[in-house]
Amino acid sequence: MSEQKRFVPFVSPETNMAEFTIRALVIGLIMSVVLGAANAYLGLKAGMTIAATYPAAVIGMAVLRIFKGSILEENFARTVGSIGESVAAGAIFTIPAFMIAGVWQEFWSVRHYLEATAIMFVGGVVGILFVTILRRVMVEDRELPFPESVAASEIHKAGRSGKSGAKFLFWAMGLGALIQILKQIQFFAASWEKFIYFAKQKLTFSSGASVEASGGALLSTPGVSPAYMGVGYIIGPNLAALNFTGGLLAWGLFVPLLLYFLGPELLASLQANGVTEVTDETWIGLANQVWRSIVRPIAIGGMLMSAAYTLYRMRKSLGAGLSRAVGDVKKAAAGSSHEEIRTEKDMPFKWVFIGLVLASVATFIIYNYFSGDVLAALVATVVMIVAGFFFAAVSGYLVGLIGSSNNPISGLTISTLIVAAILMVALGVTGMPGIAAVLGVAAVICVAAAVAGEMLQDLKVGHILGGTPWKMQVGDLFGILLSAAVMFFPLLILHQGDINTGGTGLGGKAYPAPQASLMAILAKGIVGGDMAWPLIIVGILMAIGFILLKVKSPMLVCVGMYLPLETSFAIFIGGLIKGILDKISEKRKLNDAQKARVENNGVLLASGLIAGEALVGLLFAFFAVVEIQTPRIFEAPSFLVSLLVFVVVGYVLISTPLKNAGRPDEPAPPSAMA
Repeated sequence: MSEQKRFVPFVSPETNMAEFTIRALVIGLIMSVVLGAANAYLGLKAGMTIAATYPAAVIGMAVLRIFKGSILEENFARTVGSIGESVAAGAIFTIPAFMIAGVWQEFWSVRHYLEATAIMFVGGVVGILFVTILRRVMVEDRELPFPESVAASEIHKAGRSGKSGAKFLFWAMGLGALIQILKQIQFFAASWEKFIYFAKQKLTFSSGASVEASGGALLSTPGVSPAYMGVGYIIGPNLAALNFTGGLLAWGLFVPLLLYFLGPELLASLQANGVTEVTDETWIGLANQVWRSIVRPIAIGGMLMSAAYTLYRMRKSLGAGLSRAVGDVKKAAAGSSHEEIRTEKDMPFKWVFIGLVLASVATFIIYNYFSGDVLAALVATVVMIVAGFFFAAVSGYLVGLIGSSNNPISGLTISTLIVAAILMVALGVTGMPGIAAVLGVAAVICVAAAVAGEMLQDLKVGHILGGTPWKMQVGDLFGILLSAAVMFFPLLILHQGDINTGGTGLGGKAYPAPQASLMAILAKGIVGGDMAWPLIIVGILMAIGFILLKVKSPMLVCVGMYLPLETSFAIFIGGLIKGILDKISEKRKLNDAQKARVENNGVLLASGLIAGEALVGLLFAFFAVVEIQTPRIFEAPSFLVSLLVFVVVGYVLISTPLKNAGRPDEPAPPSAMA
């Protein structure tokens, strides 16, 4: 008997245990919406999402423990609950692009809601159906470690022995929510910034030409955000430092340098337009305009090159995933002798293929609606089906290697968008219809790839615990349906709430939505011929420099350039907190078991901070949409009080995991960040 056949799940296939129950489904659906909305908030602000598997596992356990639920019910609830995060990831990377690119003139309308919902639902269903085809071989592949799946399964097993991290998660959610409430009612300042002036100079060149130079630099503190600090904590000090490096390049080099030379001309232009008094606020506005108009396109060029490099660096894994996908279709279609075993039962493949046909027809209708060209819609549909299947396989394969938190979904989506854009231009579909069609192709594939990776990760957890695959697959279809139906509303609330409070909505300072902005600019640039190519090329060359310097993640540096400095600075603070914790753990000579507990508890605390801030942020954005006035404690709050928030969050993220490291002789759980 082979090693693979000797595998025994935690719950044996012969055990008849409650699994697909109404209460587990309802709990999972609620988590799907809540965790999806929280990730939408985080992704629009910071350009990254966190894996919902761990918080979904902990919350599901805590709630089902009240009802004395089984471990398979917990597994089912976690599966349904975590799928909302992948729908949110696909949505925030693409849906705002329709607004940013000008395809939508306003964000809200019934038509736009139906368009977004159709894209998310079709993409999600396609991802689930593709993974159903690929499941058996990939989850049983001993060469794929599925680190996050193993960690999630251990969370469930630990819950059976009475140990749970629920208290850390919920306590941190309360802390994050409290800090966000105090910030919203202006008990303390969200950030502080000051413009530092350069002395006026006249630069004379050897040719005799001269130019006036002045300007200055905009100094900014880190934003007071538990969510950003939680993100920095989760990604660790090294990656947080790379992200902050991008912020330093943007605001410490490019913006001051450009203001130094452009300052006098910009002031002359303002005075010609009737501005008589130049204040600090004027210069701060000019600094932000230079960043948006010049530095951000450079960052986009860098992100584009970084995405290409990421795919190149993973070429062997990608090739293995593609070749595996073709073989899996043949094996899945042929069936196997394990078909009758409960833990090996997928949805019937006949219905899977019927579902794919229906999804293809729906995709064709969507693309034809956007482009108004039958041939272009047909070509786009073929591209979606072929690329969607391969990218679903690749996404699942990469999740098996590195986990869903590190899955390069945006890189896969960008490559699809470029192919689709070139095809639209070749077919003569230009203007807004062409841009809309390109974004539609990218959006469906982005959601499909994100859902495929998350679903395969959850199926691996089910494989370890002894869950029934077809029940998990059907449960996720319910999760996809609900998430697709409601995910538009968090985006709408955040967009309109920001506008009602003086912002510019999605794509602006409050919610920069870096991936969606990149998609919009690429689609407009390629299809509409409106690309700022000189700045894009400068960014590409800059990223090549990062690659030659062997920077670990050029994409993170470029995303840091694209984000406001207060955002990347706060993420860096979170990374520093994690670095301090690691140093203390080493100094105390904690063994591997204690380090694993410190790691897991810290991840749950950071996840709670993110969820707490995100949910309160959505609540206050809703208040702004319906024009409910919230109280203000101070009109001009001091940032000195804000410094206490950093101290409190740092103390919690360091002291709490260390206090709960446990005894040296306790067995080690697999790290949630393995």
